Amino acid sequence: METTTMTIHELIEEGIHNSYSYQEYRNIVSNLLAEGKSTGHEQSDALTNYSMLNDRRMKRLDKTIKISEAIADTVSKAETNITWLVLTEGWCGDAAQSLPVINKLSEMNEGIDFRVVSRDDNDALMNNFLTNGGKSIPKLIAYNKDTQEVINTWGPRPSVATKMVNDYKEIHGGLDPQFKQDLQVWYNKDKGQNVAEDLVKLL
Repeated sequence: METTTMTIHELIEEGIHNSYSYQEYRNIVSNLLAEGKSTGHEQSDALTNYSMLNDRRMKRLDKTIKISEAIADTVSKAETNITWLVLTEGWCGDAAQSLPVINKLSEMNEGIDFRVVSRDDNDALMNNFLTNGGKSIPKLIAYNKDTQEVINTWGPRPSVATKMVNDYKEIHGGLDPQFKQDLQVWYNKDKGQNVAEDLVKLL
């Protein structure tokens, strides 16, 4: 049987075709949780518990996120025609912190089409956007609709959190529960500002 290798452009177009709006994605996560499941191909109690926690987190962030006036002004005035295609799964803690911010920003500009796609259902696409060789999520692909080119990528964490992770790994060789707790505390204090600062640079 012949195997055909799709181009990045084709994989992204397929990903967009398979994608959901933010609200549709939130509904899918909630509906699966009602059945005791999480998104993705792997199912476990731990992943379902993470998804439940993240669902609550996203609900809270959807209501409470404030975007600074400077960033809101820049985003709303940007002349752009892009898709922000984000690979993710419901159990991912970093995604729960970032997706509500991405959604808020996209709502400020009609030229930003925010779409969410399952990492596990789009393996070939994910394999083209690895972070240090791993399928880390969330991964945002900024895709210019006019030129059909990838203009930038972002993820899996905002820049400050990425530095925290890298610095900790350098000293300790890996991430432990204590660090993950510290990272959560940082996210709670930051309230999405670092994500917004990073993403405004992608416009």
